[in-house]
Amino acid sequence: MNTRRFLLCAAVLFATLAARAADAPKLPAGYKLLYEQNFTKPDALKDFVFTDASAWRLSKEKDKPALELHKQSAYKPEHRSPLNIALIADKLFGDFVLEVELLSTKKPYGHQDMCLFFGFTGSAQYYYNHIAVAADPHAHNVFIVDGAPRKNFAKETTKGITWGEREWHKIRAERDTQTGTYKVFFDDFSKPIMLAEDKTFLKGHIGFGSFDDVGMVTSIKIWGPSVETKKAEFFKKAE
Repeated sequence: MNTRRFLLCAAVLFATLAARAADAPKLPAGYKLLYEQNFTKPDALKDFVFTDASAWRLSKEKDKPALELHKQSAYKPEHRSPLNIALIADKLFGDFVLEVELLSTKKPYGHQDMCLFFGFTGSAQYYYNHIAVAADPHAHNVFIVDGAPRKNFAKETTKGITWGEREWHKIRAERDTQTGTYKVFFDDFSKPIMLAEDKTFLKGHIGFGSFDDVGMVTSIKIWGPSVETKKAEFFKKAE
């Protein structure tokens, strides 16, 4: 390889690494990639447990393979709480940074939503982050379900976001169990759209879904200091 060609290859490699570094999130010391899923393989569904497996399928939107919530789940929770849940099975996360792309296939309206679930320890013990078009006591907030109907507890939130119709959006969530803080960002990662604080559930499953709408999930990445392997004892894992 002559010098000119070597320098050209080195420049291309440097540019590629620089681009990757720019795309990578800023992580606390000691964090590493713990889980990744882009739904390109047919057995990707086996990573999850669902409130109703028949409501979920592998799909594609705008050339992106995804997990699609295509109908309402035949699920009746004991307390007023989300119906459509897909949890990463057999993995418990404490501190984490999550990045994911979400898309709503519901016609726009005030409570048009997609949800993130975390600290999930049981079908009636978990947190969820309801991200919706308009905020009110039951929408666009961070909620806890603890043997009772969901209760919001965000310390800060915005008036809402715009899902649009069949548009991909980038979401980032950060949890620190030492301080109890949870932050979520929507497209713009420079300022959170919500900030909450609670230490009831310090470790649990992470998941995705909607209270009672439909939508799609892809490009999941979760970083953290560690992950615990534990079989999910609720809902049913996809076959």
